[in-house]
Amino acid sequence: MKRILTIQDISCLGKCSITIALPVISALGVEAVILPTAVLSTHTMFDNWTCKDLSDQIEPITAHWKSEDVKFDAIYTGYLGTIEQIDQMKQLFKDFGGEDTLIFVDPAMGDKGKLYPAFDMAYAKKNAELCACADIIVPNITEAAFMTDMEYREEYDEAYVKEMLGRLNDLGAKVSILTGVSLEEGKTGVMGYERETGEYYLYQNDKVDAAYHGTGDLFSSTVIGEIMKGLDWRDAVRIAADHTAHTIEVTLENPAEPWYGVDFEATMPELIAAK
Repeated sequence: MKRILTIQDISCLGKCSITIALPVISALGVEAVILPTAVLSTHTMFDNWTCKDLSDQIEPITAHWKSEDVKFDAIYTGYLGTIEQIDQMKQLFKDFGGEDTLIFVDPAMGDKGKLYPAFDMAYAKKNAELCACADIIVPNITEAAFMTDMEYREEYDEAYVKEMLGRLNDLGAKVSILTGVSLEEGKTGVMGYERETGEYYLYQNDKVDAAYHGTGDLFSSTVIGEIMKGLDWRDAVRIAADHTAHTIEVTLENPAEPWYGVDFEATMPELIAAK
């Protein structure tokens, strides 16, 4: 059985980060090991949330793993709360990475043209350094714009997306996957670029007119889980994009209207069966 280490925060209520990554990766038949970066009472779309930073626990935990000769088939980072934690991840990649370990970075730090409130340009540039250490990166257009010094646009064409992918490629990852790409009315999806082959991959599905917290985490967790099952990254991206869109559709039908996250639990059986 393959083993993924996922490094993100725990939002006790909110369906995001580790509380999505752990069940999704496990359901796909891959062992999920977690390294929490912080514990929050809820995710940050709630009011008056609490947060306990766990930066001081990362080194003791990883030192114990090293003493036990723990190995990982993949390391997957998501939301990291501080520049210090990004530096800790760069060291962790050195300690636990290698030719047989896939490094997968989701540089979660912004959306819709803005960084999340806790972050600034120094943090964005530090995330670019982290992406340089990765095999696969999955930023959205906002995050890519901040890391590549490109203008963020709500309206764009394929040339803009390819230029952005080119600049992401310059950071150093083997595969750059840009999420939230819409090149046709009523469609959204992803475009990726693979350094070794020089090939682009575009996948679009029907755009669902709704936005929920944690959908990026669902997408990324599905991609890395499917890759560890042996799928090519293109097939993994296709499955993840379709599954995320379908999960949003199912959540919209929930009469309880769970605004804070998607009902990924309801669609898990379909994900397990997806091909």
